[in-house]
Amino acid sequence: MPRGKFTNHKGRNRKFTSPEELEEQRKHDEQKKKWRKEQGKESSSEEESEEEKSGSGSEGSDSDEDHPTKAKGVSGLIEVENPNRVVKKNKKLSNLNDLGDVEKPQLSRREREEIERQRAAAAYQKLHAEGKTEQARADLARLAIIRQQREEAAKRREAEKKSKEDTTTKKR
Repeated sequence: MPRGKFTNHKGRNRKFTSPEELEEQRKHDEQKKKWRKEQGKESSSEEESEEEKSGSGSEGSDSDEDHPTKAKGVSGLIEVENPNRVVKKNKKLSNLNDLGDVEKPQLSRREREEIERQRAAAAYQKLHAEGKTEQARADLARLAIIRQQREEAAKRREAEKKSKEDTTTKKR
């Protein structure tokens, strides 16, 4: 057992209640409610019998039900609206459609800059694909040089292959 006023529940095993225990607990609660209702009926019947003896008790209870209950304390005397309370106002659909067409949402500076940055990137990609930017021209020149080198290498290989075939056919 830990010392002190407070106990720590971390690291302990968890206990789950079984469905049978839950059902038993529910039945027990229902029995308590029934018992309380029965006790309440008995006490109310005793009060009614006392009121009947006095005579005017039942008339007083009927008159209490007719009058609405008053607010307790100062709140019944002072009626103040909270200026911070937001009250939802119902809007008509026709008004909403008109307002939606006229007002566009204001974008923040960061949002505007982000949209502009995206547009600029898309425009650059389009020009790059068409080969109109300096970087695209440099890439195309580099690719042309590489193609030329590969073609020359392929020609050399073909020539070497033919020379090997010629030498092997001459030996036979």
